[in-house]
Amino acid sequence: MKQYAYYPGCSLESLGKDYHLSALAVAAELGLDLQELEDWNCCGATAYFPVDELLAHTLVARNLAIAEQTGLQDFVAPCSACYKNAYTTNKYLKTDPDLAEHLNYALEADNLSVEGKMKVRHLIEVIIEDVGLEAIKQKVNHPLRGLRVAPYYGCQIVRPRKDKENVENPQFFEELLSALGAEPVDYAYKARCCGGSLIITNRKAALDMVYRLLQNAVNSGANVIATTCPMCNVNLEVYQGQVNREFGTHFSIPVVYFTQLMGMALGLEAKRIGVGASMLSLAQSTAS
Repeated sequence: MKQYAYYPGCSLESLGKDYHLSALAVAAELGLDLQELEDWNCCGATAYFPVDELLAHTLVARNLAIAEQTGLQDFVAPCSACYKNAYTTNKYLKTDPDLAEHLNYALEADNLSVEGKMKVRHLIEVIIEDVGLEAIKQKVNHPLRGLRVAPYYGCQIVRPRKDKENVENPQFFEELLSALGAEPVDYAYKARCCGGSLIITNRKAALDMVYRLLQNAVNSGANVIATTCPMCNVNLEVYQGQVNREFGTHFSIPVVYFTQLMGMALGLEAKRIGVGASMLSLAQSTAS
């Protein structure tokens, strides 16, 4: 089993617990050993960088420093915002000597130092590249035939621009869904922002963004929306009731993590991959 420095992030211990469960279960089934970092801290999510960029990088750098101490090569994050933050800070550590000096000075208080030598990767990237689509196909014993899935990348996972990567119209999510036997739909809004934490400061704008994503998925003929990020999952699932009241719609489309779909296709027990712990049902029960 190849080992990875696994950074779950804050959401996977709360609202995204089903993502955490399914990520660990699927990884184990595929021969990936996710070693959770000890004493990791919040990465600042999307909100902290506009407030204080240096301190935000410092938060991320501490996690990278802890990961470097493990001696492992890959820093893996399942949350797209955590992934983007870690990837960006790791890159700047190698290209901005002044920032690297400031960050290491701050880390001295915790007896840590960081070089930026980790390879920062999103969990879906690890699964596709290190396991491979053909190997995944061979492990599928409950193919998701007839399931039409809208692959929602969100805006964070394609932010770090890499060589030879199609950031305008990525296809790797669709290819993974096809390997599971599902039918990925042509989801035009797949890389649009869900609003992130905008619901806190501008409810009307945030609900409009979610409405457009849901409507496009329905118009595409999707039975379900698959996500790669806990924030995206919460926005698309939990706020369907509020969107319906705001726009007079009747959305009730399930929203699941890509790892949960993988677990289903691999024949894993529902409890093991968090299926049934629906945030939508919770939202509906407390909506009034």
